[in-house]
Amino acid sequence: MPEPKIIGVILTYKHAAFLEALAKSIPPGVFDAIIIADDHSGDGIEVIAARLGIPCYSHPRLGYGGNIKYGCKKAMELGADYMIEIHGDGQYDLAASRPAIDKAKQGYDLVMGSRFMDWKQPLRDHMSFARYFANIGLSFIARVVLGAKLTEFHNGFRVYTRRLLETVNLETSSNDFLFGFEIIAQARYWNMRIGEVPNRCYYFNEHTSISIPKSIQYAFQMIGVLFLYVLAKFGFTVPLFSGKGTPVAHLD
Repeated sequence: MPEPKIIGVILTYKHAAFLEALAKSIPPGVFDAIIIADDHSGDGIEVIAARLGIPCYSHPRLGYGGNIKYGCKKAMELGADYMIEIHGDGQYDLAASRPAIDKAKQGYDLVMGSRFMDWKQPLRDHMSFARYFANIGLSFIARVVLGAKLTEFHNGFRVYTRRLLETVNLETSSNDFLFGFEIIAQARYWNMRIGEVPNRCYYFNEHTSISIPKSIQYAFQMIGVLFLYVLAKFGFTVPLFSGKGTPVAHLD
């Protein structure tokens, strides 16, 4: 049986200045291939990518979630069984890549990075108090409603499996930041196994975080997704939770 193929998907939007340093931070021996999904940056990233030998796939502007979906679909076209989401500004520590892949190989369909497996680490890494307590509060609500034993739901470092992405309905999910939470809810609905590994985040540049107004909007949208999840569990037809699988009792 052939070894599963692991592709790292670098998501970029005006991240050309970060790309060379990011490429140097990618741990050796983890990935079979690295690709770039570029959200119509127009900053010359294709030239830098070519110099680094990284295939770059640019497309018309889709938004954060749309870029993830585009990149993962492209990776699956290239034969990926596991796809690691890599932010183009180097926000997330890629040292978690190997533990995350090992976790996925244990049968987890979605592996999340978590900054909160050590509750003090986000503050040591200079996360603002507002974001820290908002994350804790929103994660608590999500944990209760979804029944998922995760310490964090809002981390951008993830491993997606082909099984997950071929089960959930990507076409009905958001093209914006909300996609990151929607796919967790979709994974729970379709009884996918979700795990997490410790992961650190660096707050060295405004590229690394969405704005406060966007964060507030995201919080309300997240509550909306949870409401739709409950409706779907009660048998109502909700496009976000349409798919190819059969929802059964959750696995922990």
